[in-house]
Amino acid sequence: MEKTNEKNMDFRHGDHGPKYVFRGPCMEWGIIVFKPGQELGPHKHAQVEETFYFLDGAPQMIVDGVAHRVEPGDAFRIEPGEAHNIINDTEAPTRLVFIKTPYLPDDKLPV
Repeated sequence: MEKTNEKNMDFRHGDHGPKYVFRGPCMEWGIIVFKPGQELGPHKHAQVEETFYFLDGAPQMIVDGVAHRVEPGDAFRIEPGEAHNIINDTEAPTRLVFIKTPYLPDDKLPV
């Protein structure tokens, strides 16, 4: 058993970006905050399935070139090989949960 609290973790860029809550041994997951105008960056994974659950905000989720306007409560499961990006083109911050499985931290590929 492992217990943690996300308030004890740091965002990659101070007050935004990804914040990993658990990393390994079987999966990784955490929280991402995007300020207005920020984006994840287009990428895909060779073997990792990635799931996103949106808590706040209405960014665009781009999957294989198709844009989807997000609303809180939306969830996306991205298969290996599907190119994806999240673009916060709104005036409000976006907050979401991500889960990646299996745990392969070097599986990210450029598009």
